[in-house]
Formats: sequence, structure tokens, C-alpha cells
Amino acid sequence: MHIKLNDLFLNMQQQLDTPRAVLDENLLIELINRIRPEDTKNTDEIKKRFQAFIQALLITPDAASTLQSFVLKLISKYKQTSLYADTGILSLDGFWGQLFQRLGAHFLPLINDETQLQDLVRRVFHRHSDKYWLDSIPDQQWIQLFRLFNQGHSNQDEKRQIRRELIKAITVLSYRVSGIGLYPEFINAQPELTEYESPFLVQNREINDFIQQYKKLHQSAEQMTAVLPPDASQALVMLEQCRDVVLKIRRATKRIGVSVSLTYLLSLLEQCLDRLEILLNLIVEEDDVRYISMGSLLSDVTSAIYSERSVRDLLATNSELMALQVTENASKTGEHYVSTDKQGFMSMYRSAAGAGVIIACMATLKVLMTRLTMAPLMQAISYSLNYSLGFMLIHVLHFTVATKQPAMTAAALAATVQHRKGSKMAQIAELAALIINIIRTQFIAILGNISIAIPVAALIALSWDMALHEPLMNHAKAAKTLHDLNPFTSLAVPHAAIAGVCLFLSGLIAGYFDNMAVYRKVGPRIQAHQKLKRWLGQERLNKFAAYIERNLGALAGNFLFGIMLGSMGTIGYILGLPLDIRHIAFASANFIQGLININGSPDIGLIIVSFLGVILIGLTNLFVSFTLTIIVALRARRVRFEQWKPLAKLVMTHFLTRPSDFFWPPKTPLEVEDGTQASKNNH
Repeated sequence: MHIKLNDLFLNMQQQLDTPRAVLDENLLIELINRIRPEDTKNTDEIKKRFQAFIQALLITPDAASTLQSFVLKLISKYKQTSLYADTGILSLDGFWGQLFQRLGAHFLPLINDETQLQDLVRRVFHRHSDKYWLDSIPDQQWIQLFRLFNQGHSNQDEKRQIRRELIKAITVLSYRVSGIGLYPEFINAQPELTEYESPFLVQNREINDFIQQYKKLHQSAEQMTAVLPPDASQALVMLEQCRDVVLKIRRATKRIGVSVSLTYLLSLLEQCLDRLEILLNLIVEEDDVRYISMGSLLSDVTSAIYSERSVRDLLATNSELMALQVTENASKTGEHYVSTDKQGFMSMYRSAAGAGVIIACMATLKVLMTRLTMAPLMQAISYSLNYSLGFMLIHVLHFTVATKQPAMTAAALAATVQHRKGSKMAQIAELAALIINIIRTQFIAILGNISIAIPVAALIALSWDMALHEPLMNHAKAAKTLHDLNPFTSLAVPHAAIAGVCLFLSGLIAGYFDNMAVYRKVGPRIQAHQKLKRWLGQERLNKFAAYIERNLGALAGNFLFGIMLGSMGTIGYILGLPLDIRHIAFASANFIQGLININGSPDIGLIIVSFLGVILIGLTNLFVSFTLTIIVALRARRVRFEQWKPLAKLVMTHFLTRPSDFFWPPKTPLEVEDGTQASKNNH
């Protein structure tokens, strides 16, 4: 591959030779346009084009020195410190400040400061995709390029200026790191920082010492190349110790919880430490390390030019640790939703059956509420409280709503994928066994809910008719109720999908509040509440505090899930959109009450179609909530699981050979087809 660059080098030389000429940055923009690969993600093309650029510098007389002089003189016309110290590093505004600033910039774009070097970088690397090909250039090619670029001893004034700007940026970043290390959020997460000298403060002292030595060495020096840089090894050691503290805090979040602000500070601190190391390498390291660092810096700032105004990038940078905590808590809850033996299987049925009784009562209350003429807001509040208080009662009585399981079991499955050990086949076998256990437990939970909700709802409808001599619902209401379950003529399935999204969100909310209960020390704070102590006594208060700390997530998740279900129809009415929810347990209760209250004997076709609607509503509820949760849980753990096809094949083969395992617990531990015994882990 050959790239023609001679004309550009000639124009650059002409401008350099013309006294007081204004250097044309379009020459540099054109140079990058010619080097840029057509496919910015094709690594072979990237390497070939970059090698052709290096080759052009080698074979064209004086091309390397011309390019060096042109670029250095062009750079020296701009302010540089901000590029080195700020670009690619989160600001100290905090997460919410940054979020609103970036959202605002989408509607009213920020003004670029044309005196800053960022503006030149933005114009030269003007495509969003530039970050991909710059990041794919191998270290060896960066070394080749900058070794050519750095030949000779010309342009010393420009080189000195760049070094001065680098020193300023190092100073700014060092003070920023020491400031962040003193934030109360950090001290709370790592109390040891107060017991011995904080590495965040020590690194600042070491870097200040290094800068003082550097300035002394260069005060009298005329040629930069004749002066050896001072030793920065102690400063680099302290930066490594700072990184260790960040790693300890990240590990500790599993125990102590995490907040949005702590997540933001950890991301900001890691960025500052990485940039400090790159800048120190540019000044003190051997040539090859320095050249690799130059390539890293160029790639970093080019990527940052486009991501520093991106809302998606901010959310991605700051949501990972939070999502991990939320799904981690959900996976712990999910462990209780998977049964592996007959005892656990029957226990799940009893638990789901208890919920079925309460669900039948909630469905009846909803029918009675529809009789009342209420304003939309009051209707939403009354429906929401019915659902919320009912779900919370189900949790307090240790019963189970079947559709609440997928959001929890998906997180448990993702945790198992992350921690899998042993051979690939054994891992897939273990996951297959876990999936079969999940499906079987889900089946019995749904059966428990429906098998009790239907007869209890029927009993309530018949008792109402006998006691008050009027039907629970009139013929028109009963016909509409059954029509709403018809999957072919109504929006039952899309509405079930909306309920699935609500189930997924309720799982995340439960995990969030579980994390918050630990991080905000909710239990100990309740125990220390003086008024509650006087009313309840210390012993009862201790039990109450322990219960709230353990169950805050579940209670909050159930309460807000009820709010979502109860208000969805009203939101749809206000927006003029066909929004509503369909939930299998309530649909089954509505199904039987509709059949009982319709005039005359219901048609067999109506019964079959309505019941098919109930089944499809349940499958949609489960599929949507499970899929969304496992995507979030795997992403939060940075897990890429490619073995979905062999896993699906293994589960399907097991279904064809031993279908009973999906509906009834096997007498012996579950085995996969290749004979590998699946782990009986109750993950």
C-alpha cells in the first residue's frame, strides 16, 4: 500500500521557509485524511496504512524533520495545559452536574475555545470513528513513528514549551488527586486512610519534589537533550499505592454498598491516576516507553473529545459499579427462588399458593374500585395502593409471586456465569442444570399462584352473588374483561410486555434499596433512634432494625412495582396512548370471575381463547423480565458468554429425553447428557 504525501510535505516546508507565515492547519487535517483507513475497525488495513505513512517519512528526503517542525510550531500557538490535565477526565461538578450539563449541550451546544489545543485536535481528528483506528495502532508502530519524528536537535524552544505545559498539567492533576482522596465519601469507604498517612497526600509531596528538582536542573540548561530528567520512581510508586486504595474500595463496596457519588469519584480518580502516569512517562522515561505514552495520550484525547459531551458515555462510565451492586443484591435474593429437590419444590408451591389467595382478593378489590367514579389521579392512587400493599403483604407473609422470580433468578444465573470454573463442557452442564431448576421452580410457582387464585376468585364471585343478590360484575364488564384477555383481538400481549418491564425495574429497585440500606447504615441508624427506642424498647427496636435492613429492598421493590402497575393505565389515558398492564396472576382471577358473571353459559371457544391469553400473558411477563435482567447483570459483570447455542442445545436435548425434570424434581441429582453431574449449587 502506498500513500502519496509528497505534496503535503512540500507545502509544509514552503510555509516554514516563509518568514512570519501563518501555518495552515488544513495541511495537517489533509495528512490525517489520507492516513485514515476506510474501515476504522479493520486492524489489518489500519496497520498497513500507518506503515505506509511511516514508509513515506523514511523515503521522502527531510520529510520527518519538516513534519516535526510544522507540528511543533503549530502546537506552540495554542494553550496546552487543559488538553493534558482535563480532556478525558471527568470534572469535579459531580455526576448530576455533568449529566445536566451534557443534556443541555445537546439542545444548546457549547462554544469551543479556539485558543485551546483541544480545538486543533477536534479539527484534525474530526470523525467520531478516529478513536477506533488510533486505539488499534500497535505500540511498535508508535515507536517507529516517534523515533523518526524525534530525530535531530531542532525546535528546542517548542519542545521546552511543551515540557513546561506538561509540568503544569502534572501539578494540576496531583493536587486534584490529593483533594479527591480527602472527600468524606472516600474516608467512609476506607477509614484506614485516617489511621496512616494517605497515599493521596504523599503522592502530591513526591510529585512536588520531582517538579522542584526538574526546574532546578533546567534553569541553567540551554539544550534540553543535554539534561537528564530527575528520578520520578518514588512518585510512580505512590501512584500505584493510590490505585491499590481505589481497588480496595471497589472490593469493599460488596460489603459496605455504593452510592452514585462514590462511583463517580472512583471513576474520576482512576482517570487522573492513569493520566498522571502517562504524563510522567513523557518526561522521565526511556524513549520507547515515552513514544508508547505519546500514542496512548493521542488516542485518549481523541476519544475524549467526542465522549466528554456524551450522556451515554457518562452513564456507561458511572453505572457499571452501581449496576453490579444492584444485580449482586438481586442475585442473592434469586438464590431463594431456585429449588433443587422435592422439599424445596413443595415449599415453593405452598409459598405461591399463599400468594394466590391474596392475589384473588386484590383482583376483586380492583374490580370493585372500577365501579367507583374517580378522577384519573385518584384512580391511579387507589389502584396503586391496592397493588403495592398487597405485594408488600405477600412479602411480609413469606409468600411468592411467580413473576417476581425471573428478575432475581436471571441475576443469580449471571453470577454463576461469571464465577464458572472447570472445563467448558462442565460449565455449560452446570448452567443447564441451573436453568432446568429455574424453569421447574418457575413452573410450580405459577401453578401455585394460578391453582389457588382461580378457585378463591371464583368463590369470592359466587359468595358476593349469594350474599348481596347482585353479580360482582355486570354482563358488559364481564364481556370486556374476557375480551381484554383475548391475545388475537386485544393488546393483552403488549400489555404483558409492559408488565414484564415493570417486573425488571422492580428487581433493579429492590437491589438499589438493598445496597442503600447497607451503604447508608439504615439498620444501625434505626437502632439509635431515640423516639423509636422510647416507644418500642431497645429489644423490639433491634429486631425491627434488623428486619428493615434485610428487607428494605424487597419492600421498596414491591411497593414501587405496585405503583407502576396501578398507574400505567392512567399514564396511558393522560398521554392518549394505549398503555396498560397484564399480569398472569391477576389475569387468571379476572378470567374466572368474567366467566362466572357473563350471561348464560360461556362458549367453549371463548373459554379456550381467554385461557390461552392468560398463558401467553404469563410467558410474556417471564420472558421480558428475565431477558432484560440477564442482559444488565452480564454487562454489569463485564461477562461475555458465547456458549448460548451449545447451552440451548443441551437444555433442549434434556427436555426431549427427560421432560419430567422440567415439571417435577428428579429423585437423583440432575445429570446432563454427556454424563457430567451438574453441581447442586443453589445459586
